[in-house]
Amino acid sequence: MDLRVRLLGRLLGRLSISSMDEERLRRAQQQRIGHNPVTDLLLGGVARGVRLTDSTARGEVGPVPVRTYRPEHADGGPLPLVVNYHGGGWTLGNLDSADWLCSNVAATVGAVVVSVDYRLAPGHRWPAAAEDCYAALVDVVGRAGEFGADPARVAVMGDSAGGNLAAVVSLMSRDRSGPRIAHQGLVYPSVDLTMSAPSIDENASAPILTKADCLAFRDHYLGGQDPRHPHASPLFAEDLTGLPAALVQVAEHDPIRDDGTRYAAALQRAGVPVRLTEYVGMPHGFLAFPRLCRSAPQALAELCTEQARVLAAHD
Repeated sequence: MDLRVRLLGRLLGRLSISSMDEERLRRAQQQRIGHNPVTDLLLGGVARGVRLTDSTARGEVGPVPVRTYRPEHADGGPLPLVVNYHGGGWTLGNLDSADWLCSNVAATVGAVVVSVDYRLAPGHRWPAAAEDCYAALVDVVGRAGEFGADPARVAVMGDSAGGNLAAVVSLMSRDRSGPRIAHQGLVYPSVDLTMSAPSIDENASAPILTKADCLAFRDHYLGGQDPRHPHASPLFAEDLTGLPAALVQVAEHDPIRDDGTRYAAALQRAGVPVRLTEYVGMPHGFLAFPRLCRSAPQALAELCTEQARVLAAHD
């Protein structure tokens, strides 16, 4: 494993969710990253030529913040629409943390990207985040014209907990006759909240995310509710047919690596077109550190290529 990744893991280990008491967690949820030379060096900045606009969309019980990324020099016609859900274990994270990913997808795919914030656990336990994300998807697609986007060319994406939410929203949209989704980009997704996969113990002490972190995030989110419900753990959905084509990206040194590989296999068995890629030597969360993790640019390029290909086919 790259030395930079090991050092990053040691640094982030001091901020482990598993060691946070209620007050520390509350403060962490209130922190905003923002942009400056130091944070952009670590997390990546906003891609050039992309305009950001903050607004709101409908959530389950009230408005939720959204951030729109649009290429400044796009042609006059409506662009494909990509809806993003940020990571953070359903407990942490905010719109700022997705700026590098969303702005680069907007610039590279030539799409309008709308990143959705949602209510966080433990103050708002499952299914609050999932229901917020689905309600926002329906609202954003319904107002696609306001965003300069095409409601007939829609993709969803998310990393980690956001990957879980993207997969859950895809299930919800199919089952509730919601917006037609052409593609789901699932970046090291958490799709089995029973935490029963072999990789959980294999990478129990991995950098960035440990087994203890996985359990803490899960417990904050579910609060003792059924981890096998498909809107919490999509892997346990009885029927995966008719879901959007998927790109599933996993990392070698990730406790939830097997979540992604097993979900990709389950989707394939259901007849869903799937591309699965494992990034060797990478930890969980590597795409959030594009300046430090050597595979981040490759993973971004793969994600954009798959989205562009599928969305173009639906033109």
